[in-house]
Amino acid sequence: MSVLLSTERLLLRPWRVAEAFVQRELWTERDPRVPPHRRLNKEGHPTLAELEESIRTDGVWTTGLLAVERRVEGDVIGYCGLVHSGRGSEGGDEGGDKGRDEPELAFELLRRVHGQGYATEAALAVIEHARADGHQRLWATVWDWNTASRRVLAKLGFTESGRTEVDPEHGTTLWTVLDL
Repeated sequence: MSVLLSTERLLLRPWRVAEAFVQRELWTERDPRVPPHRRLNKEGHPTLAELEESIRTDGVWTTGLLAVERRVEGDVIGYCGLVHSGRGSEGGDEGGDKGRDEPELAFELLRRVHGQGYATEAALAVIEHARADGHQRLWATVWDWNTASRRVLAKLGFTESGRTEVDPEHGTTLWTVLDL
């Protein structure tokens, strides 16, 4: 079942194969500090064709990481949604809720639209949808050096959990949490 969310300026919806070029642009724009498996490799992978195939076959692009479309302009500017990676509840918490289904909020927008409030607006819609679906808590991970995303998460009410993963080459991943 696909998800469709809307805000004043945005529509969050399943990806269309013809929009794979937006995903490709996101891959090309990523900060060099992002680990190599999340950037284009020397051979140019993932290719546009590979991204198109991913949209066709991976359900995450239908129900999880939704395309963020500006309503007036009609263009897709990135993605926002929930992933059920199991990473959020990894290691449990003081309450012993290791088994809870705690999805992770993820978002990424094209650089040309940064600083316009779209990430916050899209994420708020996803959070409201998660709350309506009965989720009690969401997680989000962010690199310590990614100040823009950290600001968005703070605006949304996420707080640092104290859990980190240190990578000497790429930086420290901070785990943030939002109780719904």
